[in-house]
Amino acid sequence: MRNNDDGAPAVRARGLRVVRGGRKGVVIIDGMDLDVPAGQLVGLLGPSGSGKTTLMRAVVGGQANVTGTLEVLGLPAGDARLRHRVGYVTQAPSVYGDLTIRENLRYFARLIGAPEDDVARVLAEVDLAPIADRRVSVLSGGELSRVSLGAALLGRPELLVLDEPTVGLDPVLRRDLWKLFRGLAERGTSLLVSSHVMDEATRCDRLVLMRQGRVLADATLPELLERTGAEDADGAFLALVDAAGKEAAA
Repeated sequence: MRNNDDGAPAVRARGLRVVRGGRKGVVIIDGMDLDVPAGQLVGLLGPSGSGKTTLMRAVVGGQANVTGTLEVLGLPAGDARLRHRVGYVTQAPSVYGDLTIRENLRYFARLIGAPEDDVARVLAEVDLAPIADRRVSVLSGGELSRVSLGAALLGRPELLVLDEPTVGLDPVLRRDLWKLFRGLAERGTSLLVSSHVMDEATRCDRLVLMRQGRVLADATLPELLERTGAEDADGAFLALVDAAGKEAAA
């Protein structure tokens, strides 16, 4: 794994603008400046429709109508050289239902040139080894999510972009996945993890709170609580929303 040792952020956005439906369509993100520190677990929090998925798609190079500056691991977002360095998990599982879990991971490993033993490592990390030869079409929603995560972990990417990876999962599995995310960050992986569940904020090194395509705050949880006087992430987010509303009305 190659990590940024020069202090450069894993993701750097300046004046980022995304329009859906062509240049005269709906502005989803307008003039965003953002740094995602390397080697940290950064939570991207906000309600549905706040622009989290659009931002993540832009980071991995899968979003159209993106202008401004967006650099990932020191390269322009979507650069072909990033394909083996960035792992991406979408909200909808992106795996083949007619293959087994193991066959899916072997296929994706060959696509990115990951070593064969990487499949066994990933199966253990996402706790799917006992059912590795089960066909994906018969898996539960939580198991499907873990197969998609396993595919993203192949090749030990430097940056993981995870779009609500714990949505719909039971509390035990959510806890185990966040433990896995924390271990990856401690080994130097950069993670950008979106969620609309505010209690997951306590598990992140840094938080980016979004609403209506804007960054309301980019700070650690203690910094947010001190800034707003709130007792938890929910209260801090609501305080920031209220402040933004008053500013817009002024």
